[in-house]
Amino acid sequence: MPGSKSRFILLALALVAPFATPGDGRAEDAPLRIGVLNDQSGSTADVTGLGSVIAARLAIEDFGEKVLGRRIELLSDHQNKTDIAAAITRRWIDVENVSAIVDGGTSAAGLVIQDIVKEKEKIAMFSGPATSDLTGKACSPLGFHWTYDTYALANTLPRAMAKSGVDTWFFITSNYAFGHALERDATTAIERLGGKVLGRVRHPLGTADFSSFLLQAQGSGAKIIGLANSGDDSLNTIKQADEFGIVKGGQRLGGLLLLINTVHGLGLKASQGIVIAEAFYWDLDDETRRFSKRFEALARKKPNMIQAGVYSAVTHYLKSVQKADSIAGPAVSDTMQSLPVNDFMSKDVKIRKDGRVMRDMHLFQVKSPSESTGPWDYYQYLSTVRGEDAFRPVAESECTLLK
Repeated sequence: MPGSKSRFILLALALVAPFATPGDGRAEDAPLRIGVLNDQSGSTADVTGLGSVIAARLAIEDFGEKVLGRRIELLSDHQNKTDIAAAITRRWIDVENVSAIVDGGTSAAGLVIQDIVKEKEKIAMFSGPATSDLTGKACSPLGFHWTYDTYALANTLPRAMAKSGVDTWFFITSNYAFGHALERDATTAIERLGGKVLGRVRHPLGTADFSSFLLQAQGSGAKIIGLANSGDDSLNTIKQADEFGIVKGGQRLGGLLLLINTVHGLGLKASQGIVIAEAFYWDLDDETRRFSKRFEALARKKPNMIQAGVYSAVTHYLKSVQKADSIAGPAVSDTMQSLPVNDFMSKDVKIRKDGRVMRDMHLFQVKSPSESTGPWDYYQYLSTVRGEDAFRPVAESECTLLK
């Protein structure tokens, strides 16, 4: 009998199947196809993966499963490799007539996808990739950065730490585009606040042993060790930091991209007290709770901000297709920028010309075991930072669309 993970995979594939077979309808149906491109088997599969597919499917259901008389089909694929992401993107657009790609997985994959959809005049809506270069030097009139980015994470968390006197940092960084961008943006914010970065180490994606990196961080004497990584890498770093007694020794851990999945995997004993920045939490209000209940019924877990962002992006895209009365990328892009984003996680949110969705970011602190009232009750809300203050200002942008 399949285990819970197997049942989840089979259920998710069953949800996608009616929308993922390009040849199952008549030629005159001309379906609108949306592709969810992310990591579904690697180190970031838990935070994007099939959960993002489920979120996209729920958005399509809520929209009525048709737009402009076209049936909406959903495709999904990815192996967390940039060359494969590029090949899938080209095949989807050139052969399978995909009009929009959502999520994007890692930052490196997102940058490649951005270039291709710009060339092909299709739409890309990134929820997984974090690099702020997507709306910076690599910006595109057809690309939208939907949920968060490295600048917002790096700008909000150091502010909170500086207020409590934490002003020296050491970074443990994923050695690819996401980690580099997060470390770079955090360093800028820290130095602007008068703090110092005492050192850094970079590790390959999917590293199992963080002992040498943690020893360097411990030896630096930095007040806080910034984790410029995500997914399983963050989980393993925090677990091993606990074994080394780093927090007990007086240093703090700063999860620059620490999602609720990682907290769930670690447990509150190991992760309590960490301050994090997120664009969404399932227990913020009645609307977030309603969506999260539907999502959990299918995914067997609560949604994180990336998966909630996929729902938001697909919903706004379909609204824009309907209003533009077109599936042509440039026409839909113009309409997406003209409409405010409204859904359970977005209230009249504007989209800037560089494709940056200017949503608010929230600061949370991970609860202690005694503070939690039940499963997934992990965060204590601290404050909200407005989108205008969280994301990179126009004056600092390298995006030519803003000049």
